[in-house]
Amino acid sequence: MRARFSLQSLILFLPLGFLALFYFYPFAAILGFAFFGNGALDLSGFQAIFSDPYYLSVLWFTTWQAALSTLLTVIAALPAAYIFARYQFRGQTLARALTTLPFLMPTIVVAPAFIALFGPRGILNVALMNLFDLTSPPIQLLDTIWIILLAHIFYNYTIVFRIVSTAWANLDPQLGNAARMLGANRPRVFLEITLPLLLPAILAASLLVFIFDFTSFGVILILGGARLVTLEVEIYRTAANLFDLPLAAALSLVQIFFTLIFIFAYTRLQARVTAPARLRPQHITKRALKTLGEKIFVVANLATMLCFLLAPLGVLILQSLQTAQGFGLQNYFALHENTRGSATFIAPTDAIRNSLVFAGVTVALAVALGLLAAYGITRAQKGGGLFDALFLLPLATSAVTLGFGYIIAFSRAPLDFRAAVWLVPIAHTLVALPLVIRSVVPMLRQIRPNLREAAATLGANPTRVFREIDLPIVERAVIVGAVFAFIISLGEFGATTLIARPEFTTIPLAIYRFLGQPGLANYGQAMALSALLMLVSAAAIALMERARVGEGAEF
Repeated sequence: MRARFSLQSLILFLPLGFLALFYFYPFAAILGFAFFGNGALDLSGFQAIFSDPYYLSVLWFTTWQAALSTLLTVIAALPAAYIFARYQFRGQTLARALTTLPFLMPTIVVAPAFIALFGPRGILNVALMNLFDLTSPPIQLLDTIWIILLAHIFYNYTIVFRIVSTAWANLDPQLGNAARMLGANRPRVFLEITLPLLLPAILAASLLVFIFDFTSFGVILILGGARLVTLEVEIYRTAANLFDLPLAAALSLVQIFFTLIFIFAYTRLQARVTAPARLRPQHITKRALKTLGEKIFVVANLATMLCFLLAPLGVLILQSLQTAQGFGLQNYFALHENTRGSATFIAPTDAIRNSLVFAGVTVALAVALGLLAAYGITRAQKGGGLFDALFLLPLATSAVTLGFGYIIAFSRAPLDFRAAVWLVPIAHTLVALPLVIRSVVPMLRQIRPNLREAAATLGANPTRVFREIDLPIVERAVIVGAVFAFIISLGEFGATTLIARPEFTTIPLAIYRFLGQPGLANYGQAMALSALLMLVSAAAIALMERARVGEGAEF
């Protein structure tokens, strides 16, 4: 028993130590700076937040835009969730996979994609100006709430779609059929039978979407302009532009506080509304399209869904090929040029190299630590649930808050890492680690204990058992987790904006800087970099879908 406890402690020591140093320590630094930023107890930051009309308006805008975005996302995704839950048709698997593409795209790609579609030089405005001989763009969505809402729906659509469609597909359709035989019409069946059974799934999806929208950064920063500011953006501006670290720390704690409230409210609501349901296999609940009306309904919804989700990404590629002379590859050829000629504005190809190096280090660290953590969680006799919850905490913390915590925690002795290049992949690893763990844990839990016991009886030591029994079974799940880490590192924007040194700019930072510079050449390079990042991410997502192990994995 002591040997088993020692082995378990050793397995968990590295990932827990990593979490303690690079998550809890920065969080504690934020907490201390918020209350004792000037060396003594100081609540002026909190007083400013809750007394200054500006900060109250920021908090109010953060909340209501997230709530409205969540509501619109649910409304938009419910028809497709119903179609995929109740009908079986050709191309269903491909269409379902395509819906995942926007969500797994880096946020820094989503904003340029919407600029390419709706911006002043976007394809829609150019087409309308040429068609009607206009001198100014007729569509003015940039720096408005409307483009933010559209981008949030685009980005989070698949969360509602996947969670609700899976729950809906397992509901027994005989419940609704029985109600209709008793005289209930379709709306009444949906409101009184289907909706209550789906409510836990809808609430779960809504919570995830709300948290993503509440902590939205890249979309707001690029598309919202100077007028539309959320807590996340305000934390970044207060820390990076105003250098008011105590106030930024107070804003970070306010954001974390409200996020925890939302999570607590969700758990209480879920416990109250969850009702027992008669679940059936999906091959029984789904049926083929029969009537012409059903076919028209399904085709129209699929066309609308795929057009909305794929059009911005397709337009992004077209815009990357647009030059002053017409279509061509000049924007891509210009990626090796440092047009500013300074060390703080490097060539885009250098940013690509930096991102790939950071992504490689992130994958190695996240997979190694994730395997150790997943193995320790599944083998723990006691406390496995607690360890599992601890490793999920970074998912509930915004990347900007994490980066700000690094600025405070690692800018003074004995841990003065502010000039360390490796701090960037460390931050990326912390963000990716929970997803790697959640990819591997379900597969480890499916391994039958008698397989390990038989190998141990034949003389295999624990290392050999893991290498020859466990690892081949979880190999595909490890690939999924590695791809998650790769995509997250390539597109990470929030923490990187605060801790990356100028000479180690990444692709997302380079895109943001190009978009902030005037001129067609800068715009073209931003579109080319965004298109490259999108294509690489899409290839990685395709690899992940091929490696995915059925429906058992959590991601």
